[in-house]
Amino acid sequence: MTVPLGGVPLADHAAVYAALADAGYTDVWSSEVNGSDAFTPLALAAAWQPRLRLGTAITPAFTRGPGLLAMSAAALADVAPGRFALGIGASSPVVVSDWNAVEFTDPFRRTRDVLRFLRAALRGETVDGDFDTFSVRRFTLERPPVVPPPLLLAALRPGMLRLAAAEADGVILNWLAATDVPRAVAELGQRRPQFEVVARIFVCPTEDAGYARTLGRRMITSYLTVPAYAEFHRWLGRQEALSGMWRAWAAGDRRGALAAVPDEVVDELILHGSPEQCRAQVRRYVEAGVDVPVLALLPTPEVAAGDAAALATLVARLGLGPKVTV
Repeated sequence: MTVPLGGVPLADHAAVYAALADAGYTDVWSSEVNGSDAFTPLALAAAWQPRLRLGTAITPAFTRGPGLLAMSAAALADVAPGRFALGIGASSPVVVSDWNAVEFTDPFRRTRDVLRFLRAALRGETVDGDFDTFSVRRFTLERPPVVPPPLLLAALRPGMLRLAAAEADGVILNWLAATDVPRAVAELGQRRPQFEVVARIFVCPTEDAGYARTLGRRMITSYLTVPAYAEFHRWLGRQEALSGMWRAWAAGDRRGALAAVPDEVVDELILHGSPEQCRAQVRRYVEAGVDVPVLALLPTPEVAAGDAAALATLVARLGLGPKVTV
């Protein structure tokens, strides 16, 4: 499950983590946009619920210096040895430049360089030299983790997917339908042992289709108008389906962009229906090649914000058993 869960204060997540473990979820994965940072929710989970595996999906490669990112990862690997995975990715110009005042330049090479730096640093090596996008002078972790965490790479299109297959321990997919998974997985080619395919899947467990589609349209116009995601969906074959949205958005017509998103695209990318129907839809991702489906739980009209008991019941109904994450 993606954590923290919306509407529940982070300080109250001890009960959330226990409920997730009791419901059969194996992992909790954080994200990092403009809410909690990626590491704090997982540090709390490490202390409160040792049954859960932990992962970041993702930590941006630009917003922390290489050394600081290695230190944060090493600290979490130290408190949760063997059950933490570090996912990194390029993120977006909004997060990197607009919000964090860092130049978003050459995201492919920057992400590759950070991946290579982390691989060496987390093994306890002294890193001293020039990468294509930055230089590091004699950095050594004071306390390298006994068990270095696996490194996963967020990837959309072929270049980053192939980099993940060649140099990472897994790949993190996002904003794709179950029917899109085979195309992405095909770009990975021959993978190393224990390589994991992780996918974040947006789930709105309500039978109010109008509500779910309205929320889904807002999310799609917010995300899939970002150039990297737009190119991703062109590559996936949604040029015709989303061209109206892209034209309206470029013209400054936000309302028109919302109206131009077809129902079928929303239904592919935002799973909705009863919890049992959502569970069946998530299984389609597993059947298509996803090893770790990570649910991103969206608000529903049936569960009031902050109603922890109702949320726990909903999460339990969504529970998919082994190899499923909340």
